[in-house]
Amino acid sequence: MSPWIEHEPLRGDHVTLEPLTADHVDELVAAADDEALFRWTSAPIRTRNDAAAYIDAALTDPARQPFLQRAAAGDPVGTTSYYLIDPAHRSLAIGYTWLSTSAQGTAINPEAKLLLLDRAFARGAVRVEWHTDDQNVQSRAAIAALGATFEGLLRKHRQRTDGSWRTTALFSMTDDDWPSARQALRARIGGRRSGGHRGGRGPSRSHGGA
Repeated sequence: MSPWIEHEPLRGDHVTLEPLTADHVDELVAAADDEALFRWTSAPIRTRNDAAAYIDAALTDPARQPFLQRAAAGDPVGTTSYYLIDPAHRSLAIGYTWLSTSAQGTAINPEAKLLLLDRAFARGAVRVEWHTDDQNVQSRAAIAALGATFEGLLRKHRQRTDGSWRTTALFSMTDDDWPSARQALRARIGGRRSGGHRGGRGPSRSHGGA
């Protein structure tokens, strides 16, 4: 297995990404502080059983590496993942991302993406993808703000829990794009507050696949 997909902790000034384990059930429930966080997902977390099922699905996918997102103060504030990991073609996707309301609008999300992208490209990835519901305007804007390029729509790509079919918006970033995107992300992080403390709630929203 290529070293760039080793499942190891990633640490920044504002967020730490820890490999997700079964021991994180209660922390996921605590982080899931608004049902609206899961509007665009098929696996909402409301109970310990929901959290356990979420973790089990993440850990049994051989092409996925899930992380718990933890704020600098120690609070769990959500999850994110590498997935569709393809060593042969040196590509992967970033997604399954959601953040507590207390962490939104802070430096946590851009720094988490900086950590994930830096690890991937430093270890040999040539392409990173994002997938999100075409109707999730917020997620599409957040992905584009990372410096990713919109590549098109995948029609009837995934079935939603209500039985309808999702059109997926596909974005990507290559190793050629990364140097300038990295510089822009660092500038964004420098202008954001740390966040992640209880009581610092912003507007309720979901980051979807960003």
